[in-house]
Amino acid sequence: MINNKEKIIKYFESGIKNSDNLKIGVEHEKFIFDRKTNKRINYNDVKKMFEGLYEFGWKPVYEKENIIALNKANKNITLEPGNQIELAGEKLNNIHEICGEANSYLFELKHVLEKLDLKIVSAGFDPISLISEVPNNPKQRYEVMTKDMPLGGTHSLDMMYRTCGTQLNIDYSSEKDFTKKFKLVNSIIPISIALFANSSIVEKNNSSYQSFRSKVWQKTSRAGLPEFFLENVDFEKYSDFIINYSLLFLQKEEEYISGKNYLFSDFMHGKINELNNKLPSDDNLGTHLGTIFTENRLKKYIELRSMDACGWSCLCAGPAFYVGLLYGNLEEALELISNWNKNEIITAYRNAPKLGLKTQLMGKDILYWSSQLLNISKKGLEKRDVINKKNENETKYLSHLEKIVNNKETVADNMINKFTKDKNLDELYDK
Repeated sequence: MINNKEKIIKYFESGIKNSDNLKIGVEHEKFIFDRKTNKRINYNDVKKMFEGLYEFGWKPVYEKENIIALNKANKNITLEPGNQIELAGEKLNNIHEICGEANSYLFELKHVLEKLDLKIVSAGFDPISLISEVPNNPKQRYEVMTKDMPLGGTHSLDMMYRTCGTQLNIDYSSEKDFTKKFKLVNSIIPISIALFANSSIVEKNNSSYQSFRSKVWQKTSRAGLPEFFLENVDFEKYSDFIINYSLLFLQKEEEYISGKNYLFSDFMHGKINELNNKLPSDDNLGTHLGTIFTENRLKKYIELRSMDACGWSCLCAGPAFYVGLLYGNLEEALELISNWNKNEIITAYRNAPKLGLKTQLMGKDILYWSSQLLNISKKGLEKRDVINKKNENETKYLSHLEKIVNNKETVADNMINKFTKDKNLDELYDK
């Protein structure tokens, strides 16, 4: 049971990996639409889709009598509040393996969706639906979240029901290594928002944002970029942060109830009457850590969460970019940001969803910083020198980002150009 800060610190310490065994995990969400009606799928459609995936070895996961996820080996397909689906992949060794996993999943998913006449939209924000048109599902925690989340952020329901992202999970080899990586990934969030912007179309109109998803997350309860994340955060500082953070929900046997009136410290001190004053377990701590929706966060690994969902052709670019920086060339990346001003980073963070690559940071635009970081990442991947069967290293996956930097045009720019010419909904769907 967790009844003091030292046990939380030990929880984070238990995530330390050997430097020669650092893994990569990717999670990515997709919107699924009915091909004929251009409507988001409802829960009955979800069940049919899940049943279709059984033939590929996926097994159902139930909450009471309801299917809420699928599992296969160390992978999961989970259900988000508006029936977005998310693949939480295995912990893998390199970007070649990450891409192989994504391609296998795409093959399986397309096979099933074609039979059901459903289509995929890979975007950071639902480009078609009004929020009133988005179906829900019987996953219990979402009922509590739907009631409580809007109390702390005006766009909280948009976040839940109309956004999709790509998340990267990265290991650390020591507390010092965590501190370095956490400072870097939080400092370059404005660059990440701009480079991976893919949510410009909202309700079938140009939103005037490059990443409307990022705008939404900045106005979401329990989200954002805490200023102290730009300092040298260690396990103790992060523990202090989460101890004094409110609970999103409480799980009492098989029921979820609101936790908004309690901090995690109340849980640690046995002050929650609804839970019979019991103390939190490691699982309870893990749940709490996973319901803090900051741009990046710590579990037993670092979660990077500032990228819009990406089409299949560029899905590997984000993981490759960050792996080159964090696993291949961390010190040079840290040197680049060493003189960046905290207030300027925060300002750029707020401006990046709208201004994208034109956002200013430390007297330069983000296009400049993107180019610098891309070169550092490429050197890092070359240093890793992980070769596939075609004798190619991981730098091949940066080509998508190199094209963005060279052309000075994001995926969001391309979508605006294509869609606004004739507002053809077909342009919004994956090809």
